[in-house]
Amino acid sequence: MLFKDRIDAGKKLSELLKEILTFNNTLIVALPRGGVPIGFEIAKNLNVKFSILPVRKLGLPSNPELAFGSIDPDGSVYLNPQVVNSYGLSEEIIKEVAQKELKELERRLSLYLEGKTPNLSNREIVIVDDGFATGYTALAACGYIRKKNPSEIVLSAPVAPPDTVEFLKANCSTPLVIYSTPEPFFAVGMFYEDFHQLSDEEVIQYREEAKKLGIWEP
Repeated sequence: MLFKDRIDAGKKLSELLKEILTFNNTLIVALPRGGVPIGFEIAKNLNVKFSILPVRKLGLPSNPELAFGSIDPDGSVYLNPQVVNSYGLSEEIIKEVAQKELKELERRLSLYLEGKTPNLSNREIVIVDDGFATGYTALAACGYIRKKNPSEIVLSAPVAPPDTVEFLKANCSTPLVIYSTPEPFFAVGMFYEDFHQLSDEEVIQYREEAKKLGIWEP
């Protein structure tokens, strides 16, 4: 195990990030749900603002855990052509799954962000998750935030396999801060002692704690 839990991972990432960030109006943006404790811990340790950005993976109808792409809050879809072609996914199936995930994404936007979204323009944005497996949710977050004209985007996670790091470097064109790139890599959870699935209530608790500390945005 590399990490006791997500808080431990967030502390370790903080040490790496403080060496490379410019701290020019920095905003830590966590991908829910798993990235939220990590993003909160980083923002608290570095005394910068913290927010949440729901993005969703698009899973095969027959195996939802196997992603063929992702979707961002604008409804933009990011497809993995290899998976799409391997499983012969039609435009109709892709659209059906995307619409379903967009509804869940919108529910989370309303619940976690209370109908508001942070200002992303001309800011140093750090996208954080508890791990990048395929990299497609990170790609969706990166694509969405880039449309908002940030001054800089940094992608950061405690763990990611080397091929995903290369994929994100090539497709996001952003700095990456990854604590460890272990092999073999079968799942993000294998590197955590505690990797429980967070609930909506836990996400909201982190938001409320961030408000108390004065680091929440919006």
